[in-house]
Amino acid sequence: MSEDFSKGKRGAVVPTDPNKVRITIRLDADIVKHFKEEVHAAGGGNYQTLITDALREHLHTHNENLEETLRKVIRDELSLIKIA
Repeated sequence: MSEDFSKGKRGAVVPTDPNKVRITIRLDADIVKHFKEEVHAAGGGNYQTLITDALREHLHTHNENLEETLRKVIRDELSLIKIA
């Protein structure tokens, strides 16, 4: 064998998405198992994408709750101003 790899490039062949960040994270085994089982039941996919989707949904829901709470507080405060 005399392959010449002197002009080869190291690293990923396909460029990575600039919006993605590589991290190392430890999750409970049952959480990872759950998402892997969902992917398997769906006939394929990426369990990491499902975890990202779940986190994004949580953030969206959490932000909506915060916005709803702030609106309620502002309405309550405005109603007190009208009375005075």
